[in-house]
Amino acid sequence: MAYLGDPIDAQLAAVAGSDPALFAELRGAFLDSARRQVDLMRRSRCDGNWSMAGMRLKGLAASFHAQGLMRLVEQALAGAPGDPAVLRKIAMWLDDFSAGAQDPAPADPAPIGPDQA
Repeated sequence: MAYLGDPIDAQLAAVAGSDPALFAELRGAFLDSARRQVDLMRRSRCDGNWSMAGMRLKGLAASFHAQGLMRLVEQALAGAPGDPAVLRKIAMWLDDFSAGAQDPAPADPAPIGPDQA
C-alpha cells in the first residue's frame, strides 16, 4: 500500500491549529485508540479477531499518516496471528511515539510483500 502524506504530528497540527491543549488531546486520543486495538490483537483467540483488530489499527494509522505504524501492522497481518514479536514492535513504536518521536521508524523496516520488495 503506497501512502503519501505528512507525518502524524503535521496532521494533528493541521487540525489543532495553534491550540497546544487540543494537539495534546488529539495525540493522546490516537495513542489510546491504538493501544486499545493492540490489546485486542494480543487477546484475540482466532484469526478473524486478529485481522479485525489489525485492520482497525491500520486504518487508524492511515488516518493520521503514521506510516511506521502502518508498516508494522501490515507485517502483523501478513504473519501468523498472535505473533508476539510483531506485537512487541508495535508496542515499542507506540512507546517511542508517546515519548515524543513524530513517526518512529519500525525496528525492522524490511519489505513485507512482493510489491514492496
